[in-house]
Amino acid sequence: MNSRQDQLKAFDRLLTIMDELREQCPWDRKQTMESLRHLTIEETYELGDAILDHDLDEVKKELGDVLLHIVFYSRIGSETKDFDIADVCNTICDKLVSRHPHIYGDVSVVNEEDVKRNWENLKLKEGKTSVLEGVPKSLPALVKANRIQDKVAGVGFDWEEPSQVWKKVEEELREFQDEVKSGNKQAMESEFGDVMFSMVNYARFLKINPENALERTNKKFSKRFQYLESKAKELNKNLKDMTLSEMDVFWEEAKQLSR
Repeated sequence: MNSRQDQLKAFDRLLTIMDELREQCPWDRKQTMESLRHLTIEETYELGDAILDHDLDEVKKELGDVLLHIVFYSRIGSETKDFDIADVCNTICDKLVSRHPHIYGDVSVVNEEDVKRNWENLKLKEGKTSVLEGVPKSLPALVKANRIQDKVAGVGFDWEEPSQVWKKVEEELREFQDEVKSGNKQAMESEFGDVMFSMVNYARFLKINPENALERTNKKFSKRFQYLESKAKELNKNLKDMTLSEMDVFWEEAKQLSR
């Protein structure tokens, strides 16, 4: 691995290149924080895909893309004299020191849960009016549900045992089925949301990340369906002309191959 000196040298190289691009490249010179925003979100999702695929070479590349965006925003901030990369680094360093009094102070903790509780309590002392303020409004709903539950659990608003959470899941499922029978679409949607929210909570108790779990299932389903498409193509058949039983044969083959 690279030494600390080499790491700092590489970071300085990136800053230098960013300065050159901002000053000399027409595209880079034109960019604003707003124009970069959707690209940053895209790069973050690409990093997430690489992590789920366990492709460490791709993780390295995508981390570079995300780092470039951080440096880019910092360069733009320096042009308006609002902040620069040093301010960005010092701000997060100050926050980390402040939020870890068990490392940089005299607070004692026993486990991870103590750390999380201290973290949320410290944020409230810093002026936050709600523990939910740190949950971005634009997060996808599944991720947001997980973060909301994690946040409130950090201040003690939580179940004690996984079995209690599962009972809540079963309760929400019954209520959802009642509304399905009634045929009230609005009520069905509301209860379905409750089912999903309770399932996310149960996943949290089981130490399962629901977003990762669902995305892995998306990838698994897509891979199997693409196998089904390829086998149909080999037979010169169109999927819409095949019976479900015919498709199921190839589906089962795909399942066996993925195990």
